[in-house]
Amino acid sequence: MKKQTIWNILTVSVLALHTVPAAAQDAKTINLKSLAATCANCHGTNGKAFEGSAVVTLAGLPKDYIVTQMKAFASGQRPATIMHQLAKGYNDAQIEQIASYFAAQKK
Repeated sequence: MKKQTIWNILTVSVLALHTVPAAAQDAKTINLKSLAATCANCHGTNGKAFEGSAVVTLAGLPKDYIVTQMKAFASGQRPATIMHQLAKGYNDAQIEQIASYFAAQKK
């Protein structure tokens, strides 16, 4: 092979290695926002419920509180109209992710 061809292959390989983490991060961010968006119908965009709503604003709540409540809904320990059904649809890792997302949002 010519030196220029080898150099081109190496350059492309190095560039590809540096873009994979960024792409993976974007996929993680998109996945997290998608999980959080499932809550928007009731809890509002980014967890900010409408003023005067009977639904809790999730934005800014402590992560541990959200995790505890979601697990209580899923187990049936906390009564609800629909949350007990919705909470069962998430695994523990997803609940942790959702809780982290809303805890990081400003009220």
